Amino acid sequence: MSKVAIVTDTNSGITPEEGNSNGIFVLPMPFIVNDKEYLDCINLSQTEFYRFLSQGAEVTTSQPAAGDVISLWDKIFSEGYEEIVHIPMSSGLSGACESASVYASDYDGKVQVVNNQRISVTQRQSAYDAKYLADNGYSASEIKEILENTRFDASIYITIDTLDYLKKGGRVTPAGAALAKILNLKPILTIQGEKLDAYSKCRGLKQAKNIMINALKNDIENRLGGYDPENPSIWLQVAHSDNEAAALEFADEIREVFPNCSIHVDALPLSISCHIGPGSLAIACTKTIRDGQPYPAFQVQELVS
Repeated sequence: MSKVAIVTDTNSGITPEEGNSNGIFVLPMPFIVNDKEYLDCINLSQTEFYRFLSQGAEVTTSQPAAGDVISLWDKIFSEGYEEIVHIPMSSGLSGACESASVYASDYDGKVQVVNNQRISVTQRQSAYDAKYLADNGYSASEIKEILENTRFDASIYITIDTLDYLKKGGRVTPAGAALAKILNLKPILTIQGEKLDAYSKCRGLKQAKNIMINALKNDIENRLGGYDPENPSIWLQVAHSDNEAAALEFADEIREVFPNCSIHVDALPLSISCHIGPGSLAIACTKTIRDGQPYPAFQVQELVS
């Protein structure tokens, strides 16, 4: 049985510290802030990031440098691992997946790059699922196949507090942003597959949360096999951008709809937050690959009960 290492990046919400505690290797994502490079969770915290945004700083995303990715892989092999499963963010949202696939071509199949089109809490779950599979004897190629075959067993819906950042990025016209502010319109975006797409819009946060919950209920019922409160096989997540109190409140509302569920609450990755700004809320689901088995011990402490 090969010794398989799991690698992901901070777009998953897993910090290098958390990854180190749970046997997952984590690449910090780079950001350019006012022409200076920062690394997520290394010299750029969530607090510092939102301070930069509030100051009107120019923030752009980047992907890990080739040397950083290759150096990490080589270090992992030097520690006795025989194979690597590398799980980057969705190929539709970044070139990091394609770049990693190019680097992996020099490793004779020992590095398997997963393109299962996940980000944030769903990417996080993929990393922990991969770790579970590796610990249970699956090879890197088998893990890649399982994760990619279940790529559509996940959904994310995000409601945005302000259109200012989408306007800044040229994704919304100034007139559209101004009208949305006047009418208290809340756009809802979705990630199901490769890209971040528009899903709906409504007036006010309460209606936005209802729309997102109903969308998730529909996905779970029609794509993920339904929800059984006696034997949950769906993992639910709430994510936010600098909006933790509202996210914890949203998690309580979701439990009323999905009784007996555990919900992981986390911050959205900075790579999404820099485009949508603070104050957003997201709801997500992933179908467990473990046939209803409970969360492993290393996750229980991370769950909001």
